[in-house]
Amino acid sequence: MVNAITEDKIREFARKRQEEKTGNAAINRSLALLRRMLNVARIDGKIQFMHVVRLLKEPPPRKGFLARAQFEHLLFKLPVHLRPLVTFLYYCGVRVGEATQIEWSQVDLQAALIRLEVEQTKTSEARVVPLPDLLVDALKRVKKKEGLVFSDTNLREEWTAATKAAEMPGLLVHDLRRSAIRNLIAAGVPEKVAMSISGHKTRAVFDRYHIVDATDVVNAMNKLQTKPLKEGENGESLVRGLLSPSSK
Repeated sequence: MVNAITEDKIREFARKRQEEKTGNAAINRSLALLRRMLNVARIDGKIQFMHVVRLLKEPPPRKGFLARAQFEHLLFKLPVHLRPLVTFLYYCGVRVGEATQIEWSQVDLQAALIRLEVEQTKTSEARVVPLPDLLVDALKRVKKKEGLVFSDTNLREEWTAATKAAEMPGLLVHDLRRSAIRNLIAAGVPEKVAMSISGHKTRAVFDRYHIVDATDVVNAMNKLQTKPLKEGENGESLVRGLLSPSSK
């Protein structure tokens, strides 16, 4: 069966997926798995020659993300029943499909944690997600703590209406995940910890979500400049040194 796979058939597979309107990024995930399968077959001696599996050109990653003030403006354009879910997505970067499966038995409001079970995650790995204080306070006020925690009723329709009302057309629910990752890194959270919270298994995919903009690089320089000067140095003398003629 493996021997029947040829480079022509691989290209035909990719072409058919494109005709089905599947994006190149999604097709590449399948091609990467095929490449891995062929490599394992070669190592195990099942095939002697491994065909080249060429990946397709992918579009650049989306740059959509929300600053805190923008998020708060958008949040109150949404109906009340969706605000806890959207807040969770914005702060924690959890996938929508994971968030909507969470039940109250998985929530520890005292520790401000939610535990995602193996069968609920895309990576098939359980993980613990911390909760922001404002969400903990909101969830504590829920009287009936049973069944599903977050409601996603009419999420897509209400999201579209809210983004238009907030003058943010084109913003996707998935951009909340990008925002969470960017905000975690900007807050100084180690990348490994941020990946654990968001559920990213590979660094390559995580890097596509880690958006750096002009504000990030300016903040980086500001942090660098706050380092204390050496004894006997002061800012004014350093500037004079930069502007004084060369002694050579």
